[in-house]
Parts: sequence; structure tokens; C-alpha cells
Amino acid sequence: MQQATREGFLYGLGAYIWWGLVPLYFIWLGRYPPYDFVAHRIVWTAVFLALILTVTRRWPETIRCLTTPKLILPLFVSAILVAGNWLCYVLCVENKVIVQASLGYFILPLVNVVLGMLVLGERLRPLQFVAIAIALVGVSLLTWGYGEFPWLAMALAVSFGFYGLIRKQVPVDGLTGLSVETIVLLPLTLIYLAFEYAARQEIEVPMLLFKLSLSGVVTAVPLLCFGQAARRLPFTTLGFMQYISPSLQFLLALWLFEETVKDWTGYVSVWAALAVFSLDSLLWYGGRDRVASSGDVEPRELAEA
Repeated sequence: MQQATREGFLYGLGAYIWWGLVPLYFIWLGRYPPYDFVAHRIVWTAVFLALILTVTRRWPETIRCLTTPKLILPLFVSAILVAGNWLCYVLCVENKVIVQASLGYFILPLVNVVLGMLVLGERLRPLQFVAIAIALVGVSLLTWGYGEFPWLAMALAVSFGFYGLIRKQVPVDGLTGLSVETIVLLPLTLIYLAFEYAARQEIEVPMLLFKLSLSGVVTAVPLLCFGQAARRLPFTTLGFMQYISPSLQFLLALWLFEETVKDWTGYVSVWAALAVFSLDSLLWYGGRDRVASSGDVEPRELAEA
């Protein structure tokens, strides 16, 4: 495994395990208005990243991104996408449907495959077609079971799918990219909070404010890891690793949040699709490793494939 790939794998592993355990933070935080929490999340993430940029002396790179149109425009779009993703996740927690949040992230790897095909021109292999077909059956069954379309789950999957696609294509590292995204969201966020606090005429008690301040760390650390992983790993490999996060969230939803699943058929269908997709990935990368070891293809050619 090349050094960059190994580092990307470790960064990705750290990001997805962290995201899988995020519901524990929400249990500790307690109930809090979703829109206000997302606003606090942006502000405290900005504070945390500002400290990192100062210590590492990375402000010049960040300012260069902010003043370069071909960089700031896609990062502005990715900022909107990740903020929307945060809001959808918080709404899942607020409405006590963590299971639906986990479903969204179970669907996400398949969304990545579709985006790779439609946007990047990647060709689907036969087993990937089968996986997508099975996943569509699963989503349809879950929609029937909910009595309505699982909008939050699909919004989570689609928003982060496009976010990952943009972050993979923009030539900036994880710290710079996330800093720019946070900075462009900050002005409207501060205006929103100013109006909110003016209407309330009070602020949170110190302990609650402390808990909210940690949302910056909770948010920034996995996104920094994800940004580094996205630059080092193939998009399909990154998608394969995303199974870690929803698996942990699903277990926490059943164990700590005491949610129940009325009909497992839809989930089993989605998991079957993921199993097929995983099998295809293992066969594909195993074949590439065998070809590389035989010396028929140069390592550089494999890296660019």
C-alpha cells in the first residue's frame, strides 16, 4: 500500500468512527433547537479552526483560497451542502429518528457510485448495477414502511455525496478547505444568532455554553480527517469505508436511543446491496493488486486508473 493511500485509509477510518459515535455527544448535550445548534456549530468550528490556522501559520493559504474564484466558488457550494447535511442530522436527533440518519449514510456509498458514473464518467461494473437495483428496492420498502418518503435519510445521503465529490475535485487540503467553508458561512450565522439572542434577551447557562463550544471540535476533527482522506483515496474506496459510520449509528440508535424497527425487510435489502457492492470492491481491488504484483502494469498506471 503506497504511503498516501495508507495515510488516506487512516484518516478515513478516524473520520467514520468519529461520525459513528457522534450521537453520544447529542445525548450529553441534551435537547436544543436544531437551527440554533447548527449556528453554534458553525461559530465554534470557526473559533477552533482559527486557533489551528494561527498555530500552524496557515492563514496565507486560506486567504489565497478566499480570493481565488476557481477555489472559493466550489467551496462555497460545498459549505452550503455540509451545513444542510448538519441540519438534517440534527433534525434526525431532535425527532428521535437516528435509525433514519443511519439509513441515509447506508445509502451514501451507492449515491457516490451514481455520482461517479454521471459526473466523473466512471463505468459501473455488473455487480454495482445489481447493488443499486437492490438498494432501490430497499428504499422503496422503507418508504412504504414509513408511510412517507424518508426525506431526511435521502437528504443526508445526497448532500454529503455531492460534498465529497466537490472536496475531491478542489485542489486544497482538508484544513484549508474546511476553514474556507466555515468562513463563508460565518457572517449569516452571526446575524442569525444576533437576532435570536436579541429576541430571547438571555444567553445559555455556562455549562450548556461549554457543551455547545465543543461542537466545534466534534465538527472539525472528522471533517479535517475526511478532507485529507478524500484527497488520498479513490472515490469508490472512500465510499466503501463509509459503511463504518452508519453501522455504529444504527447500533447506538437501537441500544441507547431505544428506537425500534417495525419492518426489517427494507434494511435487509439495503444491507444486501451494500454486501454486493463490498464484494465487487474486494474482487476489483484484489484483481488490481494481483496485476500489479505480476508486473504487467506499472504502479503509476494503477494509481491513475
